[in-house]
Amino acid sequence: MTQAPSKRLSADERRQAVLDTACRVFSRLSYRGATTAEIAREAGISEPILYRHFGSKRDLYLACLDAAWRSFRAEAEEAMSSDRERCLGAIADAYMRGGKRLRLIDLWIQALTVAPEDKVIAAALRKQVREVRDFFADVIRDGQARGVVHADRDPEAEAWIFLAAGLLATMESRLGGGLFGEGIDRVREARRAWMMV
Repeated sequence: MTQAPSKRLSADERRQAVLDTACRVFSRLSYRGATTAEIAREAGISEPILYRHFGSKRDLYLACLDAAWRSFRAEAEEAMSSDRERCLGAIADAYMRGGKRLRLIDLWIQALTVAPEDKVIAAALRKQVREVRDFFADVIRDGQARGVVHADRDPEAEAWIFLAAGLLATMESRLGGGLFGEGIDRVREARRAWMMV
């Protein structure tokens, strides 16, 4: 029995396949722990082909950061569209359901470990965190305009607090639980009561 020939990928499809593989490898091994040889091997290509799509390991990692943000934003917008009254709560729930999938903040944590000696990664991380903060501030402003978020809450400050909560939730996940004990639901409920009308 002969197998049907596999479909040849276009350059864009190949680039996306390499990016998807790299995101998984970086998630599993970290920026420092992952090698382009391993990423290429898992993508089923040679390193020279990998380098045709991404000039360096750093370029590939930065592309993974961008891909993770695009994915997270799409999930956040979908969550909000299905539950406009809870806005931030719907986003938090979607994030927590992420399970084993690559999480944006996981990549941020990794980037922090190399940022002191890699100014390009540091600048990219700083820019992206601010962009995500701006997104959440806009979500809060929209909720205020619709009357579901308290009007006297500072959108910028609350967006930073929301990001900090995501960081803590990611730490909880990476530690296998036990960081909050039984208190995570109480914390989330207190934040919800503070924010939502």
